[in-house]
Amino acid sequence: MYVKPHKIPSVFIIGKHLATRGEAVYGEKTFGEYRVWDPKRSKLAALLKKYENLPLDTQQIVLYLGAASGTTASHLADIVSLIYAVEFAPRVARNLVRMAEQRSNVIPLIADASRPDYGHIVELVDLLYQDIAQKNQADIAIVNAEMFLRSHGYACIFIKARSIDVTAKPKAVYQSQVKKLKEIFDVMHVFDLSPYYKDHAAVITRLI
Repeated sequence: MYVKPHKIPSVFIIGKHLATRGEAVYGEKTFGEYRVWDPKRSKLAALLKKYENLPLDTQQIVLYLGAASGTTASHLADIVSLIYAVEFAPRVARNLVRMAEQRSNVIPLIADASRPDYGHIVELVDLLYQDIAQKNQADIAIVNAEMFLRSHGYACIFIKARSIDVTAKPKAVYQSQVKKLKEIFDVMHVFDLSPYYKDHAAVITRLI
């Protein structure tokens, strides 16, 4: 087994697979201490397949909006220093809490990201990571960035076009959301996530 370091610290390449190093969480394939990171199960892994120079490093504190059951958060926890993981849906939040019991650097927050009332818990963060399938995705990113993102901090925002407007072309939806994000962000890159995720884009930004 040949393990090659990725450009992102604490991410590895094993054959054709991405991987992080840590204990298995959700039944993923492992190679010794390495956990396979499937791009069909994680939008962040899909993004890393398309673009290697993401603003991720081992010292970062991350606010993760829409953490769901914690699949991606568990891999991100193998990379960064600390994650505040926000999820609103009770069923998947239970899985997130169970995952956090295995990762001391993940703090689960059962809360509505569109009404961020977790300011008494969350400190200033280096990266805002958002994966929320709602019509007001850009607004949610903006309100959380204004409250919690450090000056010139980064954001990685996933846009699900069909959750915003099922009648519009995905490219037009991405453009409308990017226009909104430019109110407070410098938009650095926009990546379509096909073939892994249809009608999804990832927007990499930095707080102005």
